[in-house]
Amino acid sequence: MTLVTVQAPSAVVLIRPHFFSPNPETAHDNAFQSRDAGHDAALVAEAAYAEVTAVAGALEAHGIAVHLFDDDGPGRPDSVFPNNWISTHAGGHVALYPMHAPNRRTERRGDIVEMLKQRYRVQDVVDYSGLELDDVFLEGTGAMVLDHAARIAYVARSRRADPIALERFCTNFGYEPIVFDASDENGTPIYHTNVMMCIATDFALVGLDLIESAARRRHVVERLATQDRQVLDLDRDQIRNYAGNAIELHGRNGRVLALSRRALASLSAQQRRVIEQSCTILPLDVPTIELAGGSVRCMLAGVHLDRRAVLASPAAVAA
Repeated sequence: MTLVTVQAPSAVVLIRPHFFSPNPETAHDNAFQSRDAGHDAALVAEAAYAEVTAVAGALEAHGIAVHLFDDDGPGRPDSVFPNNWISTHAGGHVALYPMHAPNRRTERRGDIVEMLKQRYRVQDVVDYSGLELDDVFLEGTGAMVLDHAARIAYVARSRRADPIALERFCTNFGYEPIVFDASDENGTPIYHTNVMMCIATDFALVGLDLIESAARRRHVVERLATQDRQVLDLDRDQIRNYAGNAIELHGRNGRVLALSRRALASLSAQQRRVIEQSCTILPLDVPTIELAGGSVRCMLAGVHLDRRAVLASPAAVAA
């Protein structure tokens, strides 16, 4: 059986939206986002709801704990992407993040934080959201791709990854920042690092050609390889199809790579073989969610916390 690692959580937070749609407030810098869903808004929302329900079922079938929350309030079109506002870390640490788009700031939910405190050992909650008042933003594990083993935060420069907030996070949580400029074929900066990079235990999926500096590109490869990972270079077409927006999880029978079916279809046979040496590939159908410019990784906030012990009831103890 594949060993448990610090990189692959065995539980996730997942939000099921009732009013999903591509967010007009994020379209200006998210080149992955559809400008026109091409369908009736109610049908788009209904399809997104169904896709999240199916994702939850597929993850649970592989033995991954899913904390599924519904969002039935209007005005939060991107609430399906909780990894942008919350992250959890070994040792009992939780971070809350400042969001660039004003209509995303109400996505932060106290009930989710309280659930984590009740079911897991949480030592502290570090809340950076007040930085929004100074127009300083850091959109969680969208803006940062974290190597939990090597304690490195990989970050593509953007308005959603302010260096001030990044420095505070890295100081508080003990990560080394590695920052680079990355852009698509049109010269548009990559809005979130996690659309171009996925770090798993034994491999990493990275759109190296998007990193503008050749020297920085080599440095990223060298640092990823120090954990004995195989670096799989994704081309621009694969990035556009969300092959970089995947997440390694730990299920009942070992590690799983969760990604969209569209992403999987873009991978080469050799890339799949490397992944399958350490992971079961779990393709998920999320074409409606992908209209908003994010895919499976964006949907899942990994839980890297220790579970609290479940105490037996008095009646069970007496028996």
